[in-house]
Amino acid sequence: MSHAPGPAPVNPLPPVVVALFLLIVAVEVAFSLGARGLAGGPGAVGWRAAAIETYGFNAAILDWMRVTGQWPLEHLQRFVTYPFVHASFTHALFAAIMLLALGKMVGEVFGAVATLGVFAVSSVVGAAVFGLLLGGSQWLLGAFPGVYGLIGAFTWLLWMRLGQMGAQQIRAFTLIGVLLGIQLIFGLLFGPYNDWIADLAGFGAGFLMSFFVSPGGWTRLRARMRRD
Repeated sequence: MSHAPGPAPVNPLPPVVVALFLLIVAVEVAFSLGARGLAGGPGAVGWRAAAIETYGFNAAILDWMRVTGQWPLEHLQRFVTYPFVHASFTHALFAAIMLLALGKMVGEVFGAVATLGVFAVSSVVGAAVFGLLLGGSQWLLGAFPGVYGLIGAFTWLLWMRLGQMGAQQIRAFTLIGVLLGIQLIFGLLFGPYNDWIADLAGFGAGFLMSFFVSPGGWTRLRARMRRD
């Protein structure tokens, strides 16, 4: 006598989110093992610093490209490689945990391609705004601008749901308000960090993209524009 398997107690994570998570973890594990002399030999101690120089995003490099009109691939790649290079193990850990949580909620609704698109475009927009507004030689590292893009997509889902319920849609922005408040407190305690500019830009990109990449989002947007 056979029995059909029941529903899984926990919905599996979207594969694209797992892939992003594993890439972040793999890079950080390599850095950590190298720093402890457990892999790569003596030169591995400097793997993180070398990766930051090669793959991190730097506002001065964007300024140089804009002034000279030269856009070499070795520097353009930084817009999409910096999310996988973190300043420390703790930095990578928090980014990876938030990626899993937000990626699961967004990925289950948006699908793999749209979720990856939100993460990637938000990362690029975050870096561009960071570089254009700050200039100088400040570095931008880590997955947080892309993760904040997923927060923007999740906020859009809440915003739409509250609208359908006839509730106050402003409540959907509670999460981003709390997170920015926490960043402000940390800035006051440990010194100012300008990464929040990239995070906020990533959030905005993710929220706006959701109008177009969510299932039926473009159709709903056109219907609303026609009503208005």
